[in-house]
This record gives sequence, structure tokens and C-alpha cells, in this order.
Amino acid sequence: MSGLLAGYSALATAELTSAAARPESSPVIAVGGAAIDRTPAAVKDWAIRHFGTNDKLVLQLGILAVLTLLALVLGALAARYRRIGSAGVLVFGVVGGFAATSRPDSTSIADALPSVAGAVVGAGLLYYLVGRLRPRGTPTAGQTHDETRQAHEAHEATEEETGWDRRGFIVAATAAAAASTGVGLLGRSLNGAQGQNAVASRNQVRLPAPASAASPVPKGAALRVKGVSPFMTPNQDFYRVDTALVVPKVDAASWRLRIHGKGVTREATLSFADLLRMPLIERNITLACVSNEVGGPYVGNARWIGVRLADLLAQCGVEPPSKGGPADQLVARSVDGMTIGSPVEDVMDGRDALLALGMNGEPLPFAHGFPVRMVVPGLFGFVSACKWIQDIELTTFDDYDPYWVKRDWARKAPIKTQSRIDTPKPFARPEAGTVMVAGVAWAQHRGIDKVEVRVDDGPWRQADLAAEDTRDTWRQWSFPWKATSGGHTVTVRATDRTGEIQTEKRTRTIPDGASGWHSVVVTVD
Repeated sequence: MSGLLAGYSALATAELTSAAARPESSPVIAVGGAAIDRTPAAVKDWAIRHFGTNDKLVLQLGILAVLTLLALVLGALAARYRRIGSAGVLVFGVVGGFAATSRPDSTSIADALPSVAGAVVGAGLLYYLVGRLRPRGTPTAGQTHDETRQAHEAHEATEEETGWDRRGFIVAATAAAAASTGVGLLGRSLNGAQGQNAVASRNQVRLPAPASAASPVPKGAALRVKGVSPFMTPNQDFYRVDTALVVPKVDAASWRLRIHGKGVTREATLSFADLLRMPLIERNITLACVSNEVGGPYVGNARWIGVRLADLLAQCGVEPPSKGGPADQLVARSVDGMTIGSPVEDVMDGRDALLALGMNGEPLPFAHGFPVRMVVPGLFGFVSACKWIQDIELTTFDDYDPYWVKRDWARKAPIKTQSRIDTPKPFARPEAGTVMVAGVAWAQHRGIDKVEVRVDDGPWRQADLAAEDTRDTWRQWSFPWKATSGGHTVTVRATDRTGEIQTEKRTRTIPDGASGWHSVVVTVD
């Protein structure tokens, strides 16, 4: 109990101290971020595959579980070796401080203060509580023979003196628990208040009418088939895959974007207001995550509004490699230290690569990058979709490896031609007769030309394609299947506008995205 209370007190103190430093320096966040940075790519892929968007919650719960176990161990150790057990708490403060200052977004040694302050308070409380539990007159480790004899004499003096100070411990433990709870709640409140300016700044944003509006979604682009994904993905349903344990809340009023590096003849530092004054374009673009397994959920379609990135780079004097520019890689840096590298040629080849300010008619949600993020059609997110962006550096692939490349992912990753069955769901039990098989297919910046469906080992049959919006958005499809009783396997494949047929070869997501045909097994009653 002493160990648990000491650990609780340490975390509460660290939470309050982080309000004076910054919320991301809290030890659970710092250690969690360090764990993410040092986790092998295959393990991260496994976590996303099994826990989905709850992977960060699972990680934080795991850290708390480990800390709880360590607190129990240190409490048991302190009961016999009081100073050693208390010193153990200090060690974990050092570990947390190192984790905080080693994060890529760390700004100063002050990031270590929450872990260190929490450890000092926790160690002191453990030392004190164990002292309250020790029987008066009982010998402790390290006493001399005379001290031991004197302790035994004191132990024999009166029964009252040799009993555990239960009342004192209960009072001290209760007071410590109450104080720690108050300190933790105060810290949580102060940390929350720091994000209020960011929330207020987002509420004040009024997106201007775009100079180039998106064309209306064609009639027939959205199928009226129960179970198929909506053509436009609502913001609250749009997938989120990133390494941020705490979603950054950035004040748009103080946000700045710096553009610099090789081939930049006119460096620029831009505010959010500067971007709002520029000509904005609005486009429907489907994004996909490289962690998406075949048939997975990490793909979504939204209407984005923002500044054309190629125009902004051109204003800074940047030329693509095909026109003699010295930089072939654009490295985008986020406020949380993430680095994402994109091919300059792809960003400037005429596609609608954006610095997006809005999503589906509103300012970007915080979870999706407010105030500004990158959106590049045709590239997986880990090489294009930097959220909470604050810096763009022009460099080369030879000179710099961004975050994911250092972890064995590919440097370049165009989105692969993919298709997915949304309905019927796996292991569904439809009635015999006409069963509508439907889903989505995507090959951003190439477009979908054909979708085919196969039942069991039968022939491929062409599905009905919904109307195409643009080649940068996914396309819905449907196939009326004359289902007969029994178990069946339904498979789908797509062909893009280049004539490339979606490959049957099954690969994992590492290093440049999964491939293979999506199948579902159903039993027809």
C-alpha cells in the first residue's frame, strides 16, 4: 500500500509540474512516446492490427500497469530496506526525465522536471509511510549488535511501544491519497486550460470561399446499398493513425510555418492568417494509411480546403528535380517532432497537393491536424500527410531519413490499387436469393477502371461501378449475387486506369503497404 500511494503521489505531482512545463513532458506521455519511438516497426504494425485506433490507450494502460507492479515491488523492498526502496523511486524519476528530454519535440531540460519532481515526492512519501509502519523498537537492517540489543530491550518494555502505528499510518495514508488526488486534478485542470486558447482560436476560424471550389459530387457516385461505406467520410468517423499519445492543441494565432532548405531562394515564415489570405482550393481526396491491411478500415474520403503546396513552394523559388531543382525530398516536421518525407517531384507534378486548413466544411479537427496539415493525393500518409505541421525543409533522400524510414519503412510509397468488400460482412448469414455485394475501390491519382467479383472458384464477373467523382477519390461498386445455400467465399479485385490489375500476391503492410485480394466467407441459409 505504501508503494502504491508513493507511485500515485509521484504521478500526481508530475501531472501538476507538467502544467508549468508542458503537458507532453508528463512521465506517462514521455515514456509512452519513447516506447513508441523505440518499438520495432513489426510490433507497431501488430499493435495497430490488433488494437486499431485504441493502440495508444492500450500502451498507456500497459505503462500504468507496469508502474503499479513496480510500485508494489518497491513498497515491499522498502519495508525491509527503507532507503533502498525509496531510492528506487528516484531511479524511475531519472528514467522518466531522460525519456522526456530525449523526445524529438523536447525543447529544454525543463521537460525532465515533472518526472524528477514526482520521483522526489514519491520517494519521500514512501520513506515516511514505511517508517509509520515499522514497529517501535524493532531492529532494522544495518544495526550494530548494541543497537539491536537496545532495540530488543525497548521492544520488551511495553506492549504499546512495540505495536504497529496503525492509526498513524491510516491517517498519513489517507492524507497522502487525498492530497495526491487534489494535486493530480489541479494538474489535469491546468493542462486542460492550456489548450483552451487553441480551442478558442479554432472556434474563431472562418474559412473563406475557395478560389477554386470542388465540383459537385456526381449523381450516382454514392450508392444506396445498405452496409456500404458512405462516399464522404464524416470527420468523427475518419481514421486516425499517428504516434501522438496526446493530440496536440495548437493555437492558430501563434502558429507559424517555416519553409527553407536546398533550392529555396526565398525562405518564408507564414502565419495561419497568411494562408487564409492566399487563394484556396477545395478538393475531394481519399487518404489511406500504409498500416491498412487488405480489407482494413484505415482509408477515408473527405473534402479538403487549403493552399496548393506547389504554388507555395514555387513562390519560395523551389523547382522540382525534373526542372533542375537540387532537392528531391520535402521533409515536413510536426509540432510533436514527427518527420515525414515526400518526393518533391510528386508534390509539384500538378496533382492537388495541399496545405489543408479545413475538412468537410469546417476547420481541421485537432485529431486531424489543426491548424494545418499536408494532404497529397496518391501517396500513403506516412510519406505525405503530416499533421500539425510547422516546418518544411527541402533536402534530398540521400541526406536525410525521416521518422518512418529510420524504422524500415519505404522512402517512397505510392498508394496501391485496392478494393474492399463492405457488405456482406465476414461470417454473415444472408438468405438464399439475390444478395447485394458492395464496397469501395481506390487507386488515388490513377483512378479505378473496373471491379470484378468472384464467388468460390468461379469466373470473375464485372461489378457495377458507381459514378466517378475524381481519380483522387475512391469509387463505390456493387454486384447482385444469385446466392445459393451453403458456405461461400466472395473475392474482389480492381483494375486501375493504367490497366494494372490488383495483385493477388499477399504482402504485409511493411515496408510500402499491404497487397492482395480481399475475401469474405459467408454462409447462405
